[in-house]
Amino acid sequence: MLLLANLLFALAKIVELANGLLTVYKYLVIASVVLSWVHADPYNPIVTFIYRLTEPLLRPIRRRMPDTGMIDFSPLVAFALIFVIQIVVFDTAYEYLIHFSGQLKLRG
Repeated sequence: MLLLANLLFALAKIVELANGLLTVYKYLVIASVVLSWVHADPYNPIVTFIYRLTEPLLRPIRRRMPDTGMIDFSPLVAFALIFVIQIVVFDTAYEYLIHFSGQLKLRG
């Protein structure tokens, strides 16, 4: 039982790491929005890196959303999706894995 408890605990830590990576991705989306406001040099390696990471998520959202003129709401939708994934999926999975890991460790 202890081996299974430690395996569940390790899975909980992997879920926690994935949650942290999604938080970093949210900051990259914010950086992408700020860069679009200031018209940064598109040939700058940092700007290119940020756009390469965020466009695969934002482009499909833009295609499915109605045209709103000059305001791009796709980062808001991306934020909402990331928050839902973090709260519903990752937080729930983390809590269950930690709970069941603790229960198995108590059983011995």
